[in-house]
Amino acid sequence: MKPVHGGLLFLAAGASPPLLAAWEVNLPIGVTAISRSVHDLHMLIFWVCVAIGVVLFGIMGWALVRHRKSKGFKPHKFHEHPGLEVLWTLIPAAILVFMAIPSAATLIEMYDRDEGDLTVRITGYQWKWRYTYLDEEIDFFSNLSTPQNQINNLTEKGDNYLLEVDRPLVIPAGKKVRFLLTANDVIHSWWVPALAVKKDAIPGFINEAWTRVDEPGIYRGQCTELCGRLHGFMPVVVEVKPEAEYQQWVAATRAEAEAAKSAAQAKDWTLAELMARGETVYQQSCSACHQAGGEGVPNVFPALKGSAVVTGPIAEHIEVVAFGKTNTAMQAFADQLGAVDLAAVITYERNAWGNDSGDRVTPAQINQALGKE
Repeated sequence: MKPVHGGLLFLAAGASPPLLAAWEVNLPIGVTAISRSVHDLHMLIFWVCVAIGVVLFGIMGWALVRHRKSKGFKPHKFHEHPGLEVLWTLIPAAILVFMAIPSAATLIEMYDRDEGDLTVRITGYQWKWRYTYLDEEIDFFSNLSTPQNQINNLTEKGDNYLLEVDRPLVIPAGKKVRFLLTANDVIHSWWVPALAVKKDAIPGFINEAWTRVDEPGIYRGQCTELCGRLHGFMPVVVEVKPEAEYQQWVAATRAEAEAAKSAAQAKDWTLAELMARGETVYQQSCSACHQAGGEGVPNVFPALKGSAVVTGPIAEHIEVVAFGKTNTAMQAFADQLGAVDLAAVITYERNAWGNDSGDRVTPAQINQALGKE
């Protein structure tokens, strides 16, 4: 959406442009055939409603002025008029049928369940998205990448504040992409207005949606379901590439994942290296609940600073992080993080904020705890 800065808001005159919210009066026109169909349907229904309003309020206004009491008119008393009752039943029914026909056609188009050229499973987590390419053997998380200093108002906010991620969903242009949406914890909603796709992601259910984007580019959206305290920190970014570039991205992503996995697990990680990597993982996956300094949120999320779990036996610490804790908000991270990242974040937690245990947790210990060795 294009930002509009002006005097329509009563405080706008004294505010600098960065303080004004971006807004549009009308529904935006997207980049897909479905989005254009939705916009056309919206405009059709809008003008039907405008016409109805003009006619009804026009008649009311004319009656109030033309037959006002000051001109000596007396209210007419009648109980029923069959002709009028039939008329004011048939006319609304005809209008509803007129609107239902294009509405049904657009809905049928939107709910096309034919197989796509590519299928992506989208899983909502608090507060990030997981994209699994079922046909390409690609699986990754997409996290908010807006710097914390911008969020804390310590630096100037960027053009895409809270709408930027570390890894966008990449899809090919001109291909039908089928989305299967679910959630790991609570209800989320995946929304990209330019694609006219908005679908709830519900734990235990699979919802379907699809898109076909002919124009390469970057399209942004957000989670539109109130899914927790960081609901507004869960953006969606879709990057549409030409077919040839998309195939290059698939090949490069697979190769990078395999190389990184092999190198990371074969590497003899030092405590300093694990701490550095663990801090990054912690900020992405843990700080939302336990806070950047490990102090937690009283009566909501326990503190990790000085925690009995974090300073206790390593095996118990691994079990909680990997498998979560029942009847609490603590998620299981075994299927979210690799062995190296789990080892790094646990090492970081055991040595940050004054915990200073000196423990170094290795990927081999993680694999052993997960039964992978």
